[in-house]
Amino acid sequence: MSKIHVIHENDAWTDPLIAALEARNLPYASWHMAEERFAGDGFDPAQEPPEGVFYSRMSASAHTRGHRFAPELTASVLPWLEAHGRRVINNSRALGLEISKLAQYGALEAAGIRTPRTLGAVGREATLQAARRLGETPFILKPNRGGTGAGVQLVSSVDELAAVLDDPAIETPLDGTWLVQQYIRAAEPAITRCEFIGGQFFYAVRVDTSKGFDLCPADVCEIPPEDTSSQDFGFCPAGEEESPSPQEKFQIIEGFHDPILARYADFIAANGIEVSGIEFIRNEAGEIYTYDVNTNTNYNARAEEKAGLSGMDELARFLGRELEQSESRRKAA
Repeated sequence: MSKIHVIHENDAWTDPLIAALEARNLPYASWHMAEERFAGDGFDPAQEPPEGVFYSRMSASAHTRGHRFAPELTASVLPWLEAHGRRVINNSRALGLEISKLAQYGALEAAGIRTPRTLGAVGREATLQAARRLGETPFILKPNRGGTGAGVQLVSSVDELAAVLDDPAIETPLDGTWLVQQYIRAAEPAITRCEFIGGQFFYAVRVDTSKGFDLCPADVCEIPPEDTSSQDFGFCPAGEEESPSPQEKFQIIEGFHDPILARYADFIAANGIEVSGIEFIRNEAGEIYTYDVNTNTNYNARAEEKAGLSGMDELARFLGRELEQSESRRKAA
C-alpha cells in the first residue's frame, strides 16, 4: 500500500503533522532517522524502496537532540529514493542547503536574493582574519551548520571574537566552519518568516527578536519540558533568556504582499524545496536581507488559531494530493 513516508528525527516536531494526516485518514509511515530507529539492522540500498510519497523534514539541528548523524544517513537515503523514481518532497538538493548556511547563501545570491555579507572560515586565525576583512562591527558569529539559533551570537569587536573562540565552553561547529556575518540593523526588533507549502506562499509571520536568536515557531520550542534528559526532546537550546508571550512573539501578517515572494518561489523551485520557511530582516532603509531557509518548517499553533489558519492541515492536504497523483501515475505505468 502506498503511503506518505515522513523522514525526520524529532517526534515532538512531527507529531502535529501526524495528527493532521490522521485527521484526513491518510496512510503514513514515520521514518525516524536516528540510526538505531531507522537502520538498527542496517540500511540496504540494494533493496527497492516502498511505494508512496517521501517528505523530508530533516533538520540541521539534529545534533542538538542527540541525533548527530541523522542528516548524514538521510543524505544517503534521499538519492536512493530518487534513483528509484520515488516522489521526494524536499529532495537531496534541499537537504544540502539545509545543513550548510554557506551553500544557502550562495544559492540565494545566485537567484538574485540579497543576503547579509558572510565570510566562512575554518580555524581560529582564519576566523579572526575573516572578521577583519568584514571590516565592520558589531557582527554576527554563527556556525555554518546550526539550527534553531544554536551558537549564534552578536560580537562587538575582533578582540571579543578572539575571547569567544578561546572560550573552552564554546563548541566548534560540526563541520568546523564559522560564519562571520554582517549585522543588519533593523528598524524594529523583528524578522519576517515566509511559509511555503507545495511551492506556494501560504502566509508570513512576524517574529519578535527582542529576546534573542531562538526563533523556532514550534509550540514545543517555547517552553522547555520538565525532563530534558531524553535525546528526543523538542526544546530548542538556543539560550535561556525569558521569551515574550507566544501571542507577542509570533504574529501572522494579514494580507502580506511583497515582490520578494516571487523570487522565493523561483528559488525554492530551482533547488528541490517545496515546503519551507524563509526568514528575512529589513534594515533601517527598508531593504530586505534574507538570512535563513528552513526546509524543516514548523508552525505556531497559537498564532495560527488567532489567524484562522493551519500550516499542518495545509501540509497534510498537499501531501495527500501528492500521494493520490503518485498512485495514479504508478497504476497508469
